[in-house]
Amino acid sequence: MGTSVQVTPLCGVYNENPLSYLLSIDGFNFLVDCGWNDHFDPTILQPLSRISSTIDAVLLSHPDTLHLGALPYAMKQLGLSAPVYSTEPVYRLGLLTMYDHYLSRKQVSDFDLFTLDDIDSAFQNVTRLTYSQNHHISGKGEGIVIAPHVAGHLLGGTVWKITKDGEDVIYAVDFNHRKERLLNGTVLESFVRPAVLITDAYNALNNQPSRRQRDQDFLDAILKTLRADGNVLLPVDTAGRVLELILILEQYWAQHHLTYPIFFLTYVASSTIDYVKSFLEWMSDSIAKSFEHTRDNAFLLRHVTLLINKNELEKVPDGPKIVLASMASLEVGFSHDIFVEWATDVKNLVLFTERGQFATLARMLQADPPPKAVKVTMRKRVPLVGEELRVYEEEQNRIKKEEALKASLSKEEFKASHGSDVDLGDPMVIDPSNTHASSDATGPHGSGYRDIFIDGFVPPSTSVAPMFPYYENSAEWDDFGEIINHEDYVIKEEDIDQASMHVGGDLEGKLDEGSANLILNSKPSKVVSNELTVQVKCTLVYMDFEGRSDGRSIKSILAHVAPLKLVLVHGSAEATEHLKQHCLKHVCPHVSAPQIGEAIDVTSDLCAYKVQLSEKLMSNVLFKKLGDHEVAWIDAEVGKTDSDMLSLLPISTPPPPHKSVLVGDLKLADFKQYLASKGVQVEFAGGALRCGEYVTLRKVGDASQKGGVTGTQQVVIDGPLSEEYYKIREYLYSQFYLL
Repeated sequence: MGTSVQVTPLCGVYNENPLSYLLSIDGFNFLVDCGWNDHFDPTILQPLSRISSTIDAVLLSHPDTLHLGALPYAMKQLGLSAPVYSTEPVYRLGLLTMYDHYLSRKQVSDFDLFTLDDIDSAFQNVTRLTYSQNHHISGKGEGIVIAPHVAGHLLGGTVWKITKDGEDVIYAVDFNHRKERLLNGTVLESFVRPAVLITDAYNALNNQPSRRQRDQDFLDAILKTLRADGNVLLPVDTAGRVLELILILEQYWAQHHLTYPIFFLTYVASSTIDYVKSFLEWMSDSIAKSFEHTRDNAFLLRHVTLLINKNELEKVPDGPKIVLASMASLEVGFSHDIFVEWATDVKNLVLFTERGQFATLARMLQADPPPKAVKVTMRKRVPLVGEELRVYEEEQNRIKKEEALKASLSKEEFKASHGSDVDLGDPMVIDPSNTHASSDATGPHGSGYRDIFIDGFVPPSTSVAPMFPYYENSAEWDDFGEIINHEDYVIKEEDIDQASMHVGGDLEGKLDEGSANLILNSKPSKVVSNELTVQVKCTLVYMDFEGRSDGRSIKSILAHVAPLKLVLVHGSAEATEHLKQHCLKHVCPHVSAPQIGEAIDVTSDLCAYKVQLSEKLMSNVLFKKLGDHEVAWIDAEVGKTDSDMLSLLPISTPPPPHKSVLVGDLKLADFKQYLASKGVQVEFAGGALRCGEYVTLRKVGDASQKGGVTGTQQVVIDGPLSEEYYKIREYLYSQFYLL
């Protein structure tokens, strides 16, 4: 049998809930993505809680809450302790995303599902990989190789390739084939015939306009509002798709010399942009080339102002402005408060660039037609005063007294347990019967020095006076002094990273006072709330800037990849069923769409065996250079070694003849340039390459494969036999390796 592969969805199938799946390969358990929604509802993590202790490794694909939001909670509360793998941007931006969510929640509630320390602790376990870097799993996962590849969608977004015994399992969700300002398109199409492909149906029913048309509509809507003296609110994520929006606005403002102010408002806005500036190698080719030629960083923003405090926004003079504020769901955060203030003005615009999560305010406002009024709850954290402060302080004093009492009881227990061990021969110990000797030292209340508490040291009950512990110095010495361990004084790189990433540690030293109070717990406070009915008079617009491939592109890509087995996850029931039926007809006969908790076996039908190449066989093999590799024909028969292992041995009869094979991957566009350099008149016509007057070249799929979309293609040369025909055929053969 082939490599054993089982897939069990834990969340995010037949709906748009967060993504989390258990992938078992030969008994090694991967948790691929560990998402949570903006409600932070623990009930949706129940399937994860049941298996979290069995997880051997975690793979993260994108730096947003839908893909990694539950990681701190799972590490703290659910017993998840496995190593985590991601790209560098997913690690950095995911950390900032969780900081922003925590601070936004803590500002308006007594949020206690996880803390800033829990976030730091969870992300300390992350091993960062670069694109196409093969990482070999050791121990229980010996023989498994994982590698991240470009997914598009978000900075650092990953298509995971997991290989065992030559069989590939591909996990590709939320990918984007389109090249954007910020990111290159996915490389998913470069994988051909993997054993298993796990992908999503989220966009299976959606089709998108051209990028140019979409961007123009986006800018037209914004400028129309600004020129009418209105404000524009864009509810955005912390460090994901907002980066593409910032680039669009920054470039357009620079080209057209516009002066309308643009603000990017999150608790970690400054840190986000500072880190993004260092991720140029993860961005599109155009950004990298621009930096090479001009040395200008695309995120050296001149028209976008970074804010981490809403008070700074309120100090801005009145006038039309654009604010990109977190959170995209409008449930909490700066975007929620700004929406309540701006929604009642008909001149303003709220522009959604992604579908709101289910049961959120953003999703409600995106309904068609939108509601005319919505109920919202305004929450605010205020310091305790008056009677409330007095009650709070009394409660804290009571807690301190209880802790002191417990400490005192522990002290008495210590005395009782050590009283029988007293050595009366010790000159420092007093005979309890000799009362007059101790009366002078203890004072009128009989307690004296013995009641003095020295932190970290409890004096014996029979001591005359406080005793201090004596520690023998066991350090080693040489001719130059005490021998020290240099490693005790080395500051580790990860410690520096964590120190620099501490919340509010913006590289410019900015920090919202409210955030500082939350972090330091400097003042006792409470959350006050009141419900409002907001009359929605502003304009509400939704434009798709999610950065995901649309339905038509998904179907085309899946047909090209042509996996042996396909697993569909994450998408509405309608979208999942639609894509499933399409793939059964046009992609592969084995398509699964499991329910939550349903374990499906997608083990390959192929049989794989490990064989040893005998020295006698290899001594007679003639290798030929093939680019960076060497290849050879082998004619052998299967036998067994003395250790009962399968081995390939030389055949006892003369080897049969074999046909010559041309090896290579010809691109017609490159061959066109080659022929032109040889003086051949060549042009594309009807998808074929016309060479000279009568010879035509075209690439066709292998007719023996279903749909001809497996990537195995033939080059067909048509034309009458002539000197020109043989000449072009010779040029064609020169582009391949003869084996």
